[in-house]
Amino acid sequence: MSDSTPASTTARPVLEVWCELQCPDCRTALDDLRALRARYGDRLELRLRHFPLEKHKYAFAGAQAAEEAEVQGQGWAYVEAVLGRVEELEQKGEPFLVEVARELGLDAEEFDTALIDGRHILIVDADQAEGKAIGVTGTPTYVIGDERLDGGKSQEGLRERIEEIADRLLGEREA
Repeated sequence: MSDSTPASTTARPVLEVWCELQCPDCRTALDDLRALRARYGDRLELRLRHFPLEKHKYAFAGAQAAEEAEVQGQGWAYVEAVLGRVEELEQKGEPFLVEVARELGLDAEEFDTALIDGRHILIVDADQAEGKAIGVTGTPTYVIGDERLDGGKSQEGLRERIEEIADRLLGEREA
């Protein structure tokens, strides 16, 4: 899932955020992601990559739901809404995912159907496999340039490090 507009002639730096929607650390990371989007706007492409952890019962369904929200045009809004209420996801399960879709004005019936028919499973599986292949072990994990930054242990200093890398990459593109 991407926060991008159609690609322009000049490629932008990409920040991949390996995340799952039942992760309290990913909720904490939202403030950093909002700050990065405010600072860089369209100059930095933000991509959500799914890495559902086995310890979270509804993480895989959450990843599929996020993909359905993206199809319906509100991917990031949906991700932020669910992450802001991870405890409710833990308590209510998959019906909560549909409830959030309804609250955002998405087609909740289509959401429910997507969770049942599994139309987004391949995307989630591919993200998870790629994450494992590059060494992602927990969430959130960030990949920008050729660097992987693990936010699952601590968020401290990560936004500043991401900004340093983004500034360097943007400087290289402008040179």
